[in-house]
Amino acid sequence: MLLLSTSSLSWYSLHRVFSFAKKAKYDGIEISLNKLQYDLWDENYIKWLSDAFEIPVVAITAPVKWMNEKAVDKIIKIATTVNAQVVTFSPPHLMDKNTRWFSSYLQKVKKDTNLSIAIQNVEPKFMFFIIPEYKNSTLWELKKVTGDATLDIWAIDPASWMDILKAQKILWSNIKNIFLSDRRGTQTGLLPWSAWWWISYLPLESFFMKLKIGWYNWHVTLRIKQSELWAGNEERVVQNLEYTKNYYEKHFLDYK
Repeated sequence: MLLLSTSSLSWYSLHRVFSFAKKAKYDGIEISLNKLQYDLWDENYIKWLSDAFEIPVVAITAPVKWMNEKAVDKIIKIATTVNAQVVTFSPPHLMDKNTRWFSSYLQKVKKDTNLSIAIQNVEPKFMFFIIPEYKNSTLWELKKVTGDATLDIWAIDPASWMDILKAQKILWSNIKNIFLSDRRGTQTGLLPWSAWWWISYLPLESFFMKLKIGWYNWHVTLRIKQSELWAGNEERVVQNLEYTKNYYEKHFLDYK
């Protein structure tokens, strides 16, 4: 399924995001939670929108900071109410004093629900150039927490020893969602394959080919900078969403 992340259009109301997904014929919505958008935390409103637009909310993604057991419980309640399939969490941030929610508590939550509780990879950032901002964030560590993972292409730097093909190989059987975007050098969160005049730094077509060969049957979510969709210009937003959907279908579905 191809999903549209609310973070790709966060300047719009949640109602408009559903409207865009409907017009571009996306398969579902991924709710990317943050503290500044209260509608994203209202599970009954989200369920109403999902029913009204006849578009399922397939995935929920937790905020990257300030998590605890209470926040986990609220997110699971949202996911259960809207009938989501995948809930994604980030490894604990260095400034988070409470990390119990990440280890034993998420494992308990997974046992108590039918949800896929996935851990996403995060962009490698360091304080004072040596201290990782996120704990237990290597690909090998994060896939052991609950056994499920979300692969965020945005967070993979091809200039390092890790690229998206290596990351895919490491996480392969654990992947339940893929955050799709493109990059050009240090420019990240770009619309995939959007410009004919430059070549992507990412081997996206090879990446999709490996997904097809491996019969990947979970989700792909368009999660990019909203400026890439030309937010503020409704016609261009729909065109860009349709463009990405057509490319996804050409390079993924047509091979299956």
